[in-house]
Amino acid sequence: MGTILVTGGAGFIGSHTCEALLSRGDHVVSVDNLDPFYSKEQKLANLALLQRPGFTSIIADITDRAALERVFTQHSFDAVIHIAALAGVRTSVEEPLRYEKVNVQGTLHLLEACRKRGIKRFVFASSSSVYGEESVAPFKETERADRPASPYAATKRAGEHLCFTYSHLFGMHCTCLRFFSVYGPRGRPDMAVWKFTESILTKPPLVIHGDGSTKRDFTYVGDIVSGILAALDLSPRFEIINLGNGTPVSLKDLLAITEKVTGKKASVTHAAAKPEAVPVTHADLTKAKEVLRYTPRVGLEEGVRRFVEWYRTR
Repeated sequence: MGTILVTGGAGFIGSHTCEALLSRGDHVVSVDNLDPFYSKEQKLANLALLQRPGFTSIIADITDRAALERVFTQHSFDAVIHIAALAGVRTSVEEPLRYEKVNVQGTLHLLEACRKRGIKRFVFASSSSVYGEESVAPFKETERADRPASPYAATKRAGEHLCFTYSHLFGMHCTCLRFFSVYGPRGRPDMAVWKFTESILTKPPLVIHGDGSTKRDFTYVGDIVSGILAALDLSPRFEIINLGNGTPVSLKDLLAITEKVTGKKASVTHAAAKPEAVPVTHADLTKAKEVLRYTPRVGLEEGVRRFVEWYRTR
């Protein structure tokens, strides 16, 4: 049992991570600024689910160094799980400076706060988007990943580099986890599983960019959280590790699964493909299995079923 700082604890992956830590007996401090990228009400509802002994919620921005200093002064942390970020590949094309400030500077602020206090365990939420267009599927962590297709991807790669620097210079144990298309209950409205479900149930038509052949390695949030906790506990000196499902699925097939689960047909229109969208993501999980003993357990149809059940009752 320890005291863990989770940045982005009010968000999708962050709230599930906080919940898992609390369930096993850790004390958790969540730092989140309730960014309006999506509903503040949804994030407050996530926090409400976490209210129990051992949980502290702080509304603060990781780009505010003075606010972070207060957090680190008031609490003594055994480790940091850094999930807070501006998400969204497409939005990053429109607001690259804001993405750099939050995703790069914010990460550096946290690493510096840890360095000053001798906090050695740091888990960083990276992204499969760092692989870019030229990587060969299945994506291995040994890929150079030096051709990011969006500012978001570039900021996540920069965060990985900063983690390596702090590990190299100061002996911090930094694990960078490259998440692949995470979905599940409490998910983000901009993600495919939410958009497909919402369109089928309440807001047709569904707009698909491209012909639907784009493939994503959809990964259930519970599997992602299991990988996060394994990285926290094993705490290697420095590693970059994929966390995915290992089975890419096309958007056409995701649509068919969502139609099957909801029992309704979608009304679909097509639009031009986006240049920042890579054609496929596919996680090679060899390293995750070896280093973290990670095994994804929830298949896409079961995961979509769990999401749809949550969506209908939220």
